[in-house]
Amino acid sequence: MITKINALDDALRPDSGQIVTWDEKLSTGIELIDSQHKELVELTNKLYQSCLSGHDDAVFKEAMGRMVNYVKFHFGAEQQLLERIHYPAYPDHKRQHDTLVKEILDAVKAAGEGKSFVANNFVRTLKEWIFGHIAFTDRQYALYVTEQKRKGLLTDAQING
Repeated sequence: MITKINALDDALRPDSGQIVTWDEKLSTGIELIDSQHKELVELTNKLYQSCLSGHDDAVFKEAMGRMVNYVKFHFGAEQQLLERIHYPAYPDHKRQHDTLVKEILDAVKAAGEGKSFVANNFVRTLKEWIFGHIAFTDRQYALYVTEQKRKGLLTDAQING
């Protein structure tokens, strides 16, 4: 069963119904990745909104399924990019992706088995992980791309595949 722990927490959110908003400071400067990150913002907000909608388990599960599929899709696209540009920290980056996917799948499995699952907590944790990852880890490869382009060692064609 999905439960809500703190209605006041949601009421304090000034932009009602959104747990995160896109900020250009999160931009990697790589159009494909940035558009996918913006989609992650949308999906995170939809997942959050499903928590606010009276906790219809079916609505939450559908939103969660879409998030899981998109995260896998995005991580695959990002990993292909990092391999293509020979990003030196690729193994660690992939490991972080694998860890998040496992955590998401474990949470989905637990919820499906009727184990204790607090949707709001999960969505907040997901938001913090994804956007922390974008702000710090993805920022590192964005800086790498910028530096490699500046040195003439990487072209837009290589980046865009």
